[in-house]
Amino acid sequence: MFITPEGKEIFIVDGHTHFWDGSPENQRNIHGKQFVECFYGYHTALSPKEQLWEKSKFEKYSADDLYHDLFIDGPDDVAIIQSTYLKDFYKNGFNTIERNAEVAKRYPERFIVNGSFDPRDGDKALEYIHWMKETHDIKGVKMYTAEWNGASKGWRLNDPAAYKCFELCEKLGIKNIHVHKGPTIIPLNKDAFDVHDVDYAATDFQNLNWIVEHCGLPRLDDFCWIAVQETNVYGGLAVALPFIHTRPRYFAEIISELLFWVGPEKILFGSDYAIWTPRWLVEKFWAFELPEDIRQERGVDLTPEIKEKILGLNAARLYNIDIEAKKAALASSPFSVAAE
Repeated sequence: MFITPEGKEIFIVDGHTHFWDGSPENQRNIHGKQFVECFYGYHTALSPKEQLWEKSKFEKYSADDLYHDLFIDGPDDVAIIQSTYLKDFYKNGFNTIERNAEVAKRYPERFIVNGSFDPRDGDKALEYIHWMKETHDIKGVKMYTAEWNGASKGWRLNDPAAYKCFELCEKLGIKNIHVHKGPTIIPLNKDAFDVHDVDYAATDFQNLNWIVEHCGLPRLDDFCWIAVQETNVYGGLAVALPFIHTRPRYFAEIISELLFWVGPEKILFGSDYAIWTPRWLVEKFWAFELPEDIRQERGVDLTPEIKEKILGLNAARLYNIDIEAKKAALASSPFSVAAE
C-alpha cells in the first residue's frame, strides 16, 4: 500500500512485472546474453544511482527479492506478472508461466499470473491456450510480436493464425491482451514491434482489452491516434515512466499526450520490474506535476484523482479486482504479518 504525504492510502496494481532467469547458465546462445544485457542497459541508463543493481543479481534474482522489492520495500498491493518465453534464446525460457505460477503460489493474493503463446505454433498454440486456462485460470496474456521462432523473426496481431488464437481467448474469457509495442531489445527487430497491427485486432475483437505496453514508444503519435478511436485500447506506462527521473520534461510530454488522446481511464501503471523497482517510480509519479505551459497547451492536468486511477483503479477494473475485499485478504495474509 502506498500512503501519500497527505496520509491517503492508494491501492497500487503494478501492471507489468517479471520473474526472469537471464543468467549465463540459462542462456542458450549469444542472443540470450545480448537480450539481458540490453535490459541492463535500460536499467543503468534510467535508474537513480542508488537504485542500481549488480549485473549478476539483475540477470537472476530470487523469489524473495521479487516479493521484497514489490511488496515490502515497494508499494505494490497486487502485481500482474507477465510471461515472455524467448526459448530460442534461453534453455528454460526467460520468464515462463510455470516459473511465475510457482512464485504466485508461494505468496497468495499478491500476483495475477498472465500467460503467453505464439500463433506460429499453429494448433499447438490453441492447445496451449486451453491448457493455460484450465491449469492456471489465466485472465490475460502477454504478446511479444518480435519474438524469434526458428527462421521467423516476428509476427503480426492480424495474422490469420493470431486471429484463431484471439477467437479462442475471447471464447475462454481471457480478455486482457498485453502487447509489447515499445523499444526494441537486441537482437529483436524494431519493426516487429510496430504498433499499427493493434488497430486491426482491436477493431475485430471488441470484447478483448488491448493493453499496449510501453504505449508504443517510440511511436507514441501512432499509438495515440489508434487508441483515441478504439475504446478497448489502453496504454501501459512501463518504460515511459522511468523518464520521470532522467528526462522529466520528456515524461511530461508523454503523459500529457496520453491524457489528451487516450484519457485518464485508459492508462495503466507498470514498473517493468526488474528493469526498475516500483517504489521510486510511484513516489516520483505522485509528486510529479505537469509544467504550466504543457497544461495550458493541451488543456489537461495530472491531478491526484487521475494519478490514483493510473496507479491502480484502472487495472483493478480490467481484472475485476474488488479492492476492499483484496485489502481485507491482504490484511490477514501470513506473509504480510511476517513482513511487518
